[in-house]
Amino acid sequence: MSGPSSTADSPSAVRNIYAFGITSFFNDTATEMAYWVLPAFLVSLGAGPAQLGLIEGIAESVASFAKLFSGYLTDRIDRRKPLVVAGYFFANAVKPLLAVVSAWWQILLIRFTDRLAKGVRGAPRDVMVAESVGKGRLGSAYGLIQSLDSAGAIAGPLIALALLAHYGIRGVFWAAAAPGALAVLVAIFGIRETQRRSSNSDTSGRGKPPTGASQAGGNRMPGSFYLVLFAVTLFSIGNSSDMFLVMRAQNVGISVNLAPLLGLVFNLTYTLGSWPAGWLSDRVSRRWIAAAGYFIFAGVYFVFGRPPSILAIWITMAVYGLYYALTQPVLKALVAETVAQEIRGRALGVYYFVTSVATLAASLITGELWKHYGASLPFYVSAGLAAISAVLLLSS
Repeated sequence: MSGPSSTADSPSAVRNIYAFGITSFFNDTATEMAYWVLPAFLVSLGAGPAQLGLIEGIAESVASFAKLFSGYLTDRIDRRKPLVVAGYFFANAVKPLLAVVSAWWQILLIRFTDRLAKGVRGAPRDVMVAESVGKGRLGSAYGLIQSLDSAGAIAGPLIALALLAHYGIRGVFWAAAAPGALAVLVAIFGIRETQRRSSNSDTSGRGKPPTGASQAGGNRMPGSFYLVLFAVTLFSIGNSSDMFLVMRAQNVGISVNLAPLLGLVFNLTYTLGSWPAGWLSDRVSRRWIAAAGYFIFAGVYFVFGRPPSILAIWITMAVYGLYYALTQPVLKALVAETVAQEIRGRALGVYYFVTSVATLAASLITGELWKHYGASLPFYVSAGLAAISAVLLLSS
């Protein structure tokens, strides 16, 4: 985040990036405390892969519609912070309710609310980030926030692991209320509203003209945006919930008590890689970096389909974190710089919507394929789609 100063990179704007990052840290700590023990909790309630696929699929579908709506709304309102704070508040208010459920459909309702809240806050948050820095620093900004977010995803499984032996899964759900409350407090008191800037002032630090503002033709999405969107959507059709990876790991002998450690291993590389990947994407092609992430995803899912040994599970989960680091912050920066700043909210909303709908299909398809044909086939299908998508991204 260092470099020549500008209006976009003022101390208050840079402070905003850190406020978003700290909020994400506490929020993801709460989320990951519950997330990695959820498959085992579902099994204890009599549910299996099909129910998991339904829960995650419906949860992501409602998030997709919320993201689309909030994206369009973000471009039309001046105050985005209330949407962001509300999203963090409701998501963290429902997580502790997992401790009192007695049937899998109740988990569905909680995940529904959680994902709805995430969908509402996503686009306004990312637009506020883009308005806090210049285009040449988008990758670094998103990467730094993602690193802090995934650092929370390291803390979450560690806390869950420490609590499981003494308080059980329901105790972990109750404990998730503490970091969740901290996330809401930081969002309320730390985040500042940003101001809209003209496209001409949103300069790139890479010495290239903005790809969206001057070429998008007013409020129209440029063709380059749709090419990227197609490649990402195809990939998302094979990108089912990570809970299937956890369930697969348990199938080959990793105990439920070690499930949070899978999150630790995966999020460690995710944390260490996100900011460098974002920083690098400000200097070289974002498409090449994201495509590399897709190829890594393909390799991981191919290994999981074999079926893997226990050692292979731990190694590939560590490598899996690199996929996230190379894609999550980089693709957001790519979308934000491809369109005019006046329609960033809409572009991000469409991006989130389309990929979330595809993720809905992915979770449902994976659950059904697993149920009828065994675990290997859905993992091989996901690997193949990821490799094809990487090639499409490079050619877009």
